[in-house]
Amino acid sequence: MYLWRRTAETHWVEAHRDLLEAHARGHLVLVQRPGHKRLELEIGCARRRDSSLLVKKFGGHIEALPRNWLTKFARARSEPIKIGKRLVISNLEGSRVSSLSRQKGRAHIVIPASLAFGTGEHATTAMSLRILEQLTGRWNRGWSLADLGTGSGILALAAKCFGAGQVVAIDNDPAAISVARSNAQLNKIRDVCFQLGDVHKWRPGQKTDVITANLYSDLLLEILPKLRGGTWLLLSGILRSQQDELVRALKGNRFDLINAKRRGKWVAILARRRDAGRRLELKPARFCGGRRPPLQ
Repeated sequence: MYLWRRTAETHWVEAHRDLLEAHARGHLVLVQRPGHKRLELEIGCARRRDSSLLVKKFGGHIEALPRNWLTKFARARSEPIKIGKRLVISNLEGSRVSSLSRQKGRAHIVIPASLAFGTGEHATTAMSLRILEQLTGRWNRGWSLADLGTGSGILALAAKCFGAGQVVAIDNDPAAISVARSNAQLNKIRDVCFQLGDVHKWRPGQKTDVITANLYSDLLLEILPKLRGGTWLLLSGILRSQQDELVRALKGNRFDLINAKRRGKWVAILARRRDAGRRLELKPARFCGGRRPPLQ
């Protein structure tokens, strides 16, 4: 495993972001440290020649990770993550976690450490999981969800634990789809349709109750008109500096902002289609911060 790294000014990152994302297949990591003007960029590569190509195109340097880096990472995040009152996520199967799940009435999902984005610890994933758990608290079973940029499949699998019926999960990275399917098998969760595809070309076959998209802001803005078939949008991967622009775009596409949850530099947004009307089964139990959606 090789890790490509470099630091850069914000304007350089914006100018090269599309190319970087294409090479990273959606797994570009941007780190902004307090008091530092430059961003730190990281892309994990399975082969040295892939990381060398990044150096040739964008500069930076390569760090070779130890053979047991995955084991070390798994040990570092051994504590389970509780998502509301209905779900606990861990990276290893263990009697202590399983016991905790049974005692508290929570479902238990195991997401092993992997190269695919979305183990539940990153702020964007954690916020999305918690909003989805709160949103669906009192819904009847059988609602539908589309997860765009599914990564490890964690949001799609959590949705099944929360009572979703039809679940479609899209990613443009074959490795991510393979990992997501393996995670579904590991957790004995069925009836999730994992699809390899480009979200730009995604065509929803029918209206969907919830669309989740943990993507970067520019991509969310590009595909937002395609998401009008969703009743609820749960969008994350948004930087605070880009929140206002995205909220304006949501309003322009006839979505009402219901809530915005923030952690550090990241923002997750819950929005509802303005003309969605009422569905008796789709009334959320509670919302982040205690806000309720406008009933139309």
